[in-house]
Amino acid sequence: MPPDQEQLRWQRIREGGPWRSILFAGALSWGGAFSLLFATAQGLFGDAPNFWFSALKALPTGLVAGGIFGWARWGYALLEDRRTRRAVDPDEEKPKRTIKMTQKKNKPILPPAMLGILGGGQLGRMFTVAAKTMGYRVTVLDPDPHAPAADYADVHLCLPYTDPQALQQLADTCAAITTEFENVNADSMRWLAKQGIPVCPSGDCVAIAQNRIVEKTFIRDAGLAVAPFIAANTAADLEGDLSEFLPGILKTARLGYDGKGQVRVKTAEEARFALGEFKHQPCVLEKMMPLVCEVSAVVTRTASGEIACFPIAENEHANGILDVSIAPARVKPEIAERAQAMAQQLAAALNYVGVMAVEFFVLEGDELVINEIAPRPHNSGHYTLDATLTDQFEQQVRAMCNLTPGKTDLVSPVAMINLLGDAWGTDGSEPNWEALLSAANAKLHLYGKKDARPGRKMGHYNVLAEAVDQALAQARAIQSQL
Repeated sequence: MPPDQEQLRWQRIREGGPWRSILFAGALSWGGAFSLLFATAQGLFGDAPNFWFSALKALPTGLVAGGIFGWARWGYALLEDRRTRRAVDPDEEKPKRTIKMTQKKNKPILPPAMLGILGGGQLGRMFTVAAKTMGYRVTVLDPDPHAPAADYADVHLCLPYTDPQALQQLADTCAAITTEFENVNADSMRWLAKQGIPVCPSGDCVAIAQNRIVEKTFIRDAGLAVAPFIAANTAADLEGDLSEFLPGILKTARLGYDGKGQVRVKTAEEARFALGEFKHQPCVLEKMMPLVCEVSAVVTRTASGEIACFPIAENEHANGILDVSIAPARVKPEIAERAQAMAQQLAAALNYVGVMAVEFFVLEGDELVINEIAPRPHNSGHYTLDATLTDQFEQQVRAMCNLTPGKTDLVSPVAMINLLGDAWGTDGSEPNWEALLSAANAKLHLYGKKDARPGRKMGHYNVLAEAVDQALAQARAIQSQL
């Protein structure tokens, strides 16, 4: 039954370490038990005048035997860990700064196989449309009865992401499983992988993306540039000289998105105060950098190591939420090429399988640093639905089904505008769709959400033109009329 209690037990043994298993669990516990059992047996079947004398006499042998047993117990826990991790990837080698490596070409999963996805929001909806278009069937697991992806899915499991029956049904009916958001339960994904189902991205990759401290540490250890940062798990971590990280942004380690869970700070006192406002939950303090612009790369990687990257998009935000993405990004060609190369290097270091977005800060002096990753298709990649030979959701299907990634050539410069609930009237009235749909080169994508709220992503539209500045100007003009 998920989560696997037996696996959790072996995990606790591994975390305890060899000496705890050998000395405490083995020699003392099992060794002592062996001595008492020996004395009891000698009293029943042999000639033992004194029970405790027999137990003391057997104690050295018991301690040695128990220690050997404890050592074997710890070794088995390591083997069990390797076995469960290889349920996703059978290769044993684990090069430095990688999670796992895959080399062999896996057998492709072909239509009409059933594909599973954890999450039924707009990204799940667009994944489902892509999969259905390609001839696959789709099961969506999402506790929301009005999940947008459910409109197109063959099966909607309206249950929590940790529900044992729902996870078992996914394992029994799906040929491969993916996710549409990073805050899904990573242990659920690990359990599914343990059942022998291809799960991409892996639960390990998702767990890294769920925690900014772990994420930034992994990126740095992979040899890629990030802004200077310090983990702030407690107030004590923000004592001392913080000049290297100030002025900065204090961000919660978990669950922050679209500008939520972060605050700008100029001094150490402000940082400590902000940590208190976040109820002293783990945070990361990151130095603010001399930003020229932000760009993102959406990369696709298969289990056999095939990799493809979409053209770099340039992003602008409003109130912490992505407002517009344009492609190609208005940066030097060498910067775009370097961003693509860094995204692919990070995907390889993670041994990532699936679609992943990597957000970059372009700094003065043409320096590139990675801001964060998203282990899924990304808002900034929505332009691919109309402007590239293959879109990011078809790539997600291809990656999880062991198919060669599609070509990512840009067929037209494009500007993508997010449609937030702010464009709807307070009475629920619709935006002025005529201003958008009367433009022959504008493509509307609505997400099927019933309630429009300020800041809620309701859809997006792409404007294609001969030049990127022309596309952006027209997209902005339409935005002002909605």
